[in-house]
Amino acid sequence: MNDYITNTVKIAHRGRNIFGISYMPKHEKKCPVVIFSHGYNGTNADFTMHAEYLASHGVGAYCFDFCGGSVNSKSDSKTTEMTLFTEKEDLCTVLDHVKTWENVDADHIFLFGGSQGGLVTALTAEERMDDVKGVLLLYPAFCIPDQWNERFPTLESIPDTQELWGMTLGRAFFETIHGYDVFEHVGGYNKNVLIFHGDQDAVVALEYGEKASKLYPRGRIEIFPGEGHGFTEAGNRRVAEMTHEFVKANI
Repeated sequence: MNDYITNTVKIAHRGRNIFGISYMPKHEKKCPVVIFSHGYNGTNADFTMHAEYLASHGVGAYCFDFCGGSVNSKSDSKTTEMTLFTEKEDLCTVLDHVKTWENVDADHIFLFGGSQGGLVTALTAEERMDDVKGVLLLYPAFCIPDQWNERFPTLESIPDTQELWGMTLGRAFFETIHGYDVFEHVGGYNKNVLIFHGDQDAVVALEYGEKASKLYPRGRIEIFPGEGHGFTEAGNRRVAEMTHEFVKANI
């Protein structure tokens, strides 16, 4: 029998609904919470195991679908309308909502993001430093603007739509990151940051994670030998355990 409760939680925002699932311990006292942000074309289910692990160890979790963030998203909006910055807006909305939950310790809310969700999480933490107790980034895709700006070096070269990995992006995705230098927009967050990165990552080079870890005043990187972009079950289990340890160490 589970010692936590799961609930579907929909959050209305600017005419669109954000779909997510909360995992909360059954005890009555307020608990810390980790908000999970999935990667490109992912869903809330990508972090089910992590959330269940935390909730069974007294830490709440909320996993949600970004609006337009996936062809399988249960949140509103089209993939062609999604940008890094609409996702940041979604995450800020989720953060505001979770803070108000009765069983949440609002002083101990943590953000966890994977891949593109890691980049979005990092950008959000810069703006919401007072509301975020700590940050965890799983192979954060700080490379996204660099890669697309190399492919579409001028605004004129940006297409109206572009298909990537089974998902169609719209022009706005590329326009909003044109000439954008990620490392000028992260690194100011001054609380603890833990980055998980595999040394065999073929999508986000390890150098990006290493550079980010040095930018943060209290950044640390944990390198996983043999892991790529998308960890093995064993790797994910270790990430879940380390996330729990990180939360406990920061409350």
